[in-house]
Amino acid sequence: MPKDRVYIFDTTLRDGEQVPGCKLNTIEKLELALQLEDLGVDIIEAGFPISSPGDFESVSQIAKHIKNATVCGLSRAVQKDIETAAQALKHASKPRIHTGIGTSDYHIKSKFNSTREEILQRAIQCVKWAKNFTDDVEFYAEDAGRTDNDYLAKVIEAVISAGATVVNIPDTTGYCLPYQYGEKIAYLVNNVPNIDKAVISCHCHNDLGLATANSISGVIAGARQIECTVNGLGERAGNTSLEEVVMIIRQHKHLGFCTNIKTEQLNPISRRVSDTMRMPVQPNKAIVGSNAFSHSSGIHQDGFLKNALTYEIINPEEVGADSSKIVLTARSGRSALAYRFQKLGFQFDRNDIDELYNTFLSVADKKKEVEDPDLVAMAKQHQKSTVTL
Repeated sequence: MPKDRVYIFDTTLRDGEQVPGCKLNTIEKLELALQLEDLGVDIIEAGFPISSPGDFESVSQIAKHIKNATVCGLSRAVQKDIETAAQALKHASKPRIHTGIGTSDYHIKSKFNSTREEILQRAIQCVKWAKNFTDDVEFYAEDAGRTDNDYLAKVIEAVISAGATVVNIPDTTGYCLPYQYGEKIAYLVNNVPNIDKAVISCHCHNDLGLATANSISGVIAGARQIECTVNGLGERAGNTSLEEVVMIIRQHKHLGFCTNIKTEQLNPISRRVSDTMRMPVQPNKAIVGSNAFSHSSGIHQDGFLKNALTYEIINPEEVGADSSKIVLTARSGRSALAYRFQKLGFQFDRNDIDELYNTFLSVADKKKEVEDPDLVAMAKQHQKSTVTL
């Protein structure tokens, strides 16, 4: 495995679908899965087969139609779960069973009423069950973010010995700070003797707005898979945003990492997921928000018009977005006004713009945004008054 390759594990169809109101039917799931495969996603977590007949059928259909990406089914550390996931995945070209159990004391004591030793044995057992059906087994240590590092390392070593090929270190509650999550991954790299036999995966939640930062910290520390969703959809405050981690890796080439994602498809698939899952994307969302490439401050507009790199680090075309927008508001300056008039086909000199600017400010103070019809009316009125004089 190349050291610089970061594998993108998309869980939009599983963790992303857990958002209230985002339930997908089998046809919708299959259509999105095909788009995710075309996007270049390495692993598609298609669902949780034991959870319902509908989810079983969705995973089964996706497994039949996806040819290039790995298709993954989630399970608990329960034999019936694992057998059901295997049955749903039986037609997959590249099947993966994703199984695991909570490892923090919060989960061990409160959720399972168990002990660390019993949970360790259950972890080993669930991997062995899964290995009966596929060579590709991913183990998740739920709430690893709040799990004692010594115990976590012990669990990870044991499940790799049992056959796990990927070890998922979830920050399930989004609690970790980036340096803490990075240190946790580094601890595993340095203290699990057989860690080279498995890929370390980051699965971070966004409860404190740190999912993307934590995932990148994890990769820098040695992880080589990121679990994420389109638009950052997911439980509570959401999961790591696919488009964010992909573009961070692409922009920060000095880190030495790469993904297989076709970035020009990021905005189109964002819109498709938003429409299909009935979840609007916030306008200020990084990479795919409607305002991601819009400029309304006069200082920003002037700098952008002189050199786009002054305020844009990404070319909109690189992520499949519409061209950059100069939005005219009461904060806009003369250069932005002249630019917008020029785009509409009006050629005004500096004196014309000076005269028009006062009219523009009068309109801008009454409206949130000055639009093309307003500008055309201003231009025609100015031309008329100029001819009259």
